Amino acid sequence: MNGAINLGRQRQWKESQAHSSWQIFKIMAEFVDGFEALNKIGPSISIFGSARTKPGNKYYDLAVEIAKRLAEEGFGIISGGGPGIMEAANKGASIAGGKSIGLNIELPFEQHANPYIDRDKSLNFDFFFVRKVMFVKYSQGFIMMPGGFGTMDEFLKLLHLYKPASLSNRQWCWLAEVIGED
Repeated sequence: MNGAINLGRQRQWKESQAHSSWQIFKIMAEFVDGFEALNKIGPSISIFGSARTKPGNKYYDLAVEIAKRLAEEGFGIISGGGPGIMEAANKGASIAGGKSIGLNIELPFEQHANPYIDRDKSLNFDFFFVRKVMFVKYSQGFIMMPGGFGTMDEFLKLLHLYKPASLSNRQWCWLAEVIGED
């Protein structure tokens, strides 16, 4: 075929099989480490939102205030551990003297842990799906702040995992409209 994509060196099937076989142990280790670390945090709320929201933005300030009030009521605050809304959530928990948990993902360029996470409550993940399980398993509530594709992905995963049968067709139509907006 003319114009075919050159994939470079082709991976041999046995090489792929061996990689996949050993990868299961790394995945399992992430689950075990996450369960052991988060099992002790108590009631918590996960806050999701854009990594690109800067301090001084109304949504950043709102996330700080929401997290602060929730921490004052005794809830731990779980965020994705990075900048933006995640930082704001951890900052609010820190200001209130509450538990500030960061579930960071290892990305090549974008994310770094924010300075408001409690040192003993900062976890790093290589696998998005393991991180998502930790958000859901250890949260009693979820707050979705404005964000991009990552925030939408997390929101849709929450809907999928909780399967809210109580949502009417009208509410699902609203969600479809929101997703379709520019």
